[in-house]
Amino acid sequence: MAIILRLDRMMADRKISLKELSEKVGVANVNLSKIKTGKVSAIRFSTLNELCKVLECQPGDILEYEPDEI
Repeated sequence: MAIILRLDRMMADRKISLKELSEKVGVANVNLSKIKTGKVSAIRFSTLNELCKVLECQPGDILEYEPDEI
């Protein structure tokens, strides 16, 4: 997969727990955990927007592009 989710890194940088982030973003703990571990194939822009608002970051801080090896 070429897009890597770095939510775990942002959470560590901001010293925020999964439970606290879940409450502030309004996303179920289990769904946020899947995003954190990269076990999702899509993320809603509304969710990304709320994550960026709460974590005070840009989408590029959470999403990273890594080219496939040829």
